[in-house]
Amino acid sequence: MEDAVNQDLVFLELRRKLQSGILFISSDIAGDGADVKVESKHDSLLNIQTADGSYQVNSTPGVSVVETSRQRSPGSSEHGSLFRLRLRVEQESEAPCSVIGRLRVNVSYSFQCQSCGSMVLQDRAFGRVLPLPNGNWNALVDDWCCHPDPFANRKLLPRDGDCLLGDTFILLARDISCEQTLTREGSLSQKASAEQKGVSKRVMLSCTSCSAVLGEELSAEVLKFYITEILVKPGEDGGCDITRLSLEPKSDSIRQRFLEQTVASRLVELSSAQSIFRFSIQTPDSTAVILLWLLNTDTLVASFPGESFISTGDVHPREHQSCQAVQAVKVLYVLCSDSNLKDVVDVWEKDISVHPLPLPQSSCEEIQKLLMSSTFRLPAFLRCMNSYQVAYMRM
Repeated sequence: MEDAVNQDLVFLELRRKLQSGILFISSDIAGDGADVKVESKHDSLLNIQTADGSYQVNSTPGVSVVETSRQRSPGSSEHGSLFRLRLRVEQESEAPCSVIGRLRVNVSYSFQCQSCGSMVLQDRAFGRVLPLPNGNWNALVDDWCCHPDPFANRKLLPRDGDCLLGDTFILLARDISCEQTLTREGSLSQKASAEQKGVSKRVMLSCTSCSAVLGEELSAEVLKFYITEILVKPGEDGGCDITRLSLEPKSDSIRQRFLEQTVASRLVELSSAQSIFRFSIQTPDSTAVILLWLLNTDTLVASFPGESFISTGDVHPREHQSCQAVQAVKVLYVLCSDSNLKDVVDVWEKDISVHPLPLPQSSCEEIQKLLMSSTFRLPAFLRCMNSYQVAYMRM
């Protein structure tokens, strides 16, 4: 019953590289599919006519549908009608950058709490913006050093004027303004590795205005901010004027949209730069929460109704609805809490090619809910692939 409530009536997936796509229309509005008409009226517009009403999908510039054909599949025909689409792609569009990809030297930036919008750091300019080695770099030192590890027991920390970029975080030097905007909170965390058994104390950094956890204090002089918890804007951006900021908590939908876009964009950047496609989303103490496999990055998606992974335009009563197809990544995932998939989790955790993505515990839980919501909205025959769940994340 819950699946029936959550499932979208119309689901569209377009693959730009393959120049193909699928369109699924639920039997709730399509019946047996005999009265369904699918046509491309003009460039970048797909029109779907059913006995129940009409649905229009606006695609991105340079992508249009040139042919549609109905496919009879045992898995889909029971619940609705499935159509195969052939596309014409004349213009490729770039994926949006995460904050990691946008930071530049000698540009003034302001850092805000994403939860409430209050200013955390203002007018910070960096003489150096440098990427940190990837998450497994320390384990590989012996393979390329012919002498004892020069980095043993040493951390890579920023100096004044530096900004060091991790996979999911930013390292900055502390300044005096932090005393008014950040609150320090101690917490105990269990060490996960055999070499670091025991309990350690972790100093978390919270927003003074709303108490949202923004990052950690690595030392008395170094701050670590997670990109899922902060907004970073150029100093000349009017939106950074502290007098214009609302300190009221933002709605769940805005938070979910920001988190979804931030994580999806970062997955694309890492896969493009390092040919990494399997990730372990984990808490700061290295406890894996979600195992995620990045499948496609050339996808456009749209659906009716719902807002889990579409950007909705003017939505009228059912006689006529329209939406905008948006860029998304298609992922396969496994929840580490699922005891039925313990064998899969064990294999992934022992594989050094699986890339760790540390995030706050609360963000890991939010991503888990976001992925599950996306899965439940899909047609039933598209939700699983072998042992993995299928989901889409908008960019």
